[in-house]
Amino acid sequence: MLNAGQSAPEFRLPDPDMELVDFSQLRGKRNIVLYFYDRDNLPGSTLEAIEFSELEDDFRRHNCVVLGVSPDDWTSHAEFRDRHGLTVTLLSDPECEVCRRYDVVRADAPSAAGRPHVLRSTFVIDRRGKVRHALYGVSPKGHASEVLNLVKTLPH
Repeated sequence: MLNAGQSAPEFRLPDPDMELVDFSQLRGKRNIVLYFYDRDNLPGSTLEAIEFSELEDDFRRHNCVVLGVSPDDWTSHAEFRDRHGLTVTLLSDPECEVCRRYDVVRADAPSAAGRPHVLRSTFVIDRRGKVRHALYGVSPKGHASEVLNLVKTLPH
């Protein structure tokens, strides 16, 4: 498990428009909320993504970008984004490489699709690239507001 104070693992993943989002280009400039979820369009995943999207302007005011990661491919993310009017950036990690780096894969509990199950987890990363908060096994309802309160404590 990652803990507060550790360096956040690097990543470079595609968004729904096949644009690569590179952690190294954000480090030094923005705080990051990196949240992991199992699959697009599940009730909890949808609720969480909508709540983060509704608060995106508040996160932006605190110099923070919100990124959601799941093993779904970029086309699934595009459909999920468009169906629910999501504004947060969704990243595709089909091989679960980044999910494993953040220790959110639960191989002992494969999902219905036969792929590894991803434990709903969120990491608040400061501009220096340090994990400030590592939240494993979170509940989606109200989670975005809780995370925003943590982000408000970070230097802009």
